Amino acid sequence: MENKYEDIYTHVLPALESKKSEFEVYQYATVLENDIWKYCVSKKWRKKDIAKLPLYQIVNDILSVSPAEYMTYEQIDHFKTENWFSEINQEELQLLLKPKNVDA
Repeated sequence: MENKYEDIYTHVLPALESKKSEFEVYQYATVLENDIWKYCVSKKWRKKDIAKLPLYQIVNDILSVSPAEYMTYEQIDHFKTENWFSEINQEELQLLLKPKNVDA
């Protein structure tokens, strides 16, 4: 969590705890309050100045996060950060990406 939003985080912690409880009902027990907060900061408020948002809007945005949209975000984020070729050495990667020689 970013330090500049720490006091806002503290104010909306009850909403985050409530959303975490809702996720647990849907069998997403590994999602924590901080995960929901990071999702909102990086996805919902990406282009907004959080410090200028009214508290009711922040709480509403947190409570409106659906498990489906959160999990979709997590999957896409995982695909972005995962190194798909981590088990392939450089030589194998060059061979894999080498253009085919097509004979006419």
